[in-house]
Amino acid sequence: MTRPRVLLADDHRLLREAFARLLEPACEVVGAVADGRAVLAEAGRLRPDVVILDVAMPVLNGLDAARRVRDILPAVKVIFLTVNEDPDIAAEAFRAGASGFLLKNSAATELLQAVAEVSRGRSYITPAAAGGLVESLLHPPTPAARAVELSARQWEVLRLVADGRTMKEIAGLLKITPRTVAYHKYSMMEVLGLRTSAELIQYALKHPEGPGGG
Repeated sequence: MTRPRVLLADDHRLLREAFARLLEPACEVVGAVADGRAVLAEAGRLRPDVVILDVAMPVLNGLDAARRVRDILPAVKVIFLTVNEDPDIAAEAFRAGASGFLLKNSAATELLQAVAEVSRGRSYITPAAAGGLVESLLHPPTPAARAVELSARQWEVLRLVADGRTMKEIAGLLKITPRTVAYHKYSMMEVLGLRTSAELIQYALKHPEGPGGG
């Protein structure tokens, strides 16, 4: 059987190199990039069979990148490889056109299997995130009808949530405590009338303009 042609995307160089070594010789790794816009450029140029990318990437987050790659290459298989096991994030990944979703800490044992499964036209999801996925998919988010007034700090948190960052990562980037991040997150959900993390992510993706936007 022909080896699947794989494009890797992760903003950590050591992880890209480790994943490339793991995939060879079962796959042909045709490219490895560090941000979402580079995914679009290289996918159009290299036309891979499978794109493996992180949810949280600079310039363009993985969810948006996956949607745009699927517009360019409708037949491409997309696998998300992330540190976030939130089933709402997994549900958003599959709504964005993913065929696979697995965690970085289980990549050594699951990545080759995931590539094999999606190459056969099947789906693959890591057991760690599978439990709540069905519930999240059965109850899709209803985005808020209009933007409301959020503080500048809340917009910062919201953008990082949309990028797939964990509360611990957001706390480190903004130099605040995870408890403060949780407070902002749930305050925004209450103000916006949202019930789940997936709804908050969809709101963020639909209102990228932030404070002062239309």
